[in-house]
Amino acid sequence: MSSMFGKPRASSERPPQSPLPECNVAILGCRGVGKSALTVKFLTKRFISEYDPNLEDTYSSEELVDQQPVLLKVMDTADQDGPGNCERYLCWASAFLVVYSIDNRKSFEGCQRYLEVLALHARGCQRRCPVLLLGNKLDMEQYRQVLSAEGMSLASRFGCLFHEVSACQDFARVQHVFHEAVREVRRQAEWNLPLRPLFISEERPCPPVATPVALPTHHSLATCTFNTLSTVNYKEIPSVAQAKLVTVKSSRAQSKRKAPTLTLLKGFKIF
Repeated sequence: MSSMFGKPRASSERPPQSPLPECNVAILGCRGVGKSALTVKFLTKRFISEYDPNLEDTYSSEELVDQQPVLLKVMDTADQDGPGNCERYLCWASAFLVVYSIDNRKSFEGCQRYLEVLALHARGCQRRCPVLLLGNKLDMEQYRQVLSAEGMSLASRFGCLFHEVSACQDFARVQHVFHEAVREVRRQAEWNLPLRPLFISEERPCPPVATPVALPTHHSLATCTFNTLSTVNYKEIPSVAQAKLVTVKSSRAQSKRKAPTLTLLKGFKIF
């Protein structure tokens, strides 16, 4: 009844918010390369020096990548000796970070097996997920065993991006790597959009229908007629579809994001 007289009263209930798009990232690599350190650095901007190498869990964080909100889920895997029981993250992740330590040649050789498993999985399921190759522990430059050129060459061989970072020093570069994974997932989603047909018109003369036009006869030349009507033929050709990501501003996206809660980081020494 209130809407019949004057302005309707505002409802006290908030409209339901649309869920954030999700991006699942799995961090792969041999033991001791700093997968957990990278995860914690990205989520808390802090560095952990001690952690349980057998601990595996998934963490969530609301991020703003290129002014577009996304719910980023990170799986910190804990494989014992190279790739094993891969189904738990192969079918879950939409992007992969394969990590090795620049001061450990064996970890670099181990990450090649991860890249081979990911390439084989992509061929089998016909679904390509972005892969980023990371050389961690850039702060250990004086003990480097793997050159940057070797990492770039391996990444080029498997068609993935390459970065070198340090989990204990530079937060900005670590954050850039995770955000770059989100960007690659978005680009891949745009490429996988279905193509829609585009109709174009082309004018062609139509022989059956004609209007005779008489020309004056000069020097005993016969009268000629010409076809003056044409019809429009339609062709259907495919065109590359272009998708635009639309940002929906809401009170949730504009509010200050709370720091993620790491329930499984008890007992870690954080510096």
